[in-house]
Amino acid sequence: MTVKILLVEDEDSLANFVSEELTFEGYQVIHAKDGAEALTLYEDNQSVLTLIVLDWMLPVYDGITVARRIRKNSQIPIIMMTARDQVTDKITGLDTGADDYITKPFDIEELLARIRVILRRAEQLIQLKQQPVIYQYEDLVLDTTKHLVQRFGEPIPLTQKEFELILALIKRPEEVLSRDELLNAVWGYDYFGQTNTVDVYIRSLRNKMDYVPEKRLIQTVRGVGYVMRTSYD
Repeated sequence: MTVKILLVEDEDSLANFVSEELTFEGYQVIHAKDGAEALTLYEDNQSVLTLIVLDWMLPVYDGITVARRIRKNSQIPIIMMTARDQVTDKITGLDTGADDYITKPFDIEELLARIRVILRRAEQLIQLKQQPVIYQYEDLVLDTTKHLVQRFGEPIPLTQKEFELILALIKRPEEVLSRDELLNAVWGYDYFGQTNTVDVYIRSLRNKMDYVPEKRLIQTVRGVGYVMRTSYD
């Protein structure tokens, strides 16, 4: 299958370098230099696009605006690429719908590794949907076929990575999973990121589904990791 990537980057030297490396790896690349062009190219090619590598700071529309508009009708994987490396920035990117977040400057091998992981996970999710399973823990329900998560009877809009993280936790309820185990389960064994990536996603998930403190399901085990269990009766 041909992998077609929309690269959105306004810095010509970086865009040319990344585009050449992606092409060398066998991917087809479409390049946009600003947010408006990115949305136009996305609309024209959405049926054949595989993923998007999206810079944050862009002319016309920034990457956050682009991601929000795309997320209104698509779950295409998005890797946010930016020099902004604060936790609050990462949470903003994830809340917008980014599936991954890579900070500049970065090694091209790191970006290539993240792309490989996303492609592999996409294949696994296709297989998962072909073998439907519904998980339930307390008032949380996850349906792999519909790619749906509900809490308190209401659907929760999640990014792809958030969905996979909840899936990893609900498949092994009451069992404490380390950050490394969660990285391996969600991002893959060759993930180049740091374990605090898990913390950022957990924080985002709590904002969406664990906003009632006395009914929180995702518990922190200090010095170890996270577990899905109730803290209430």
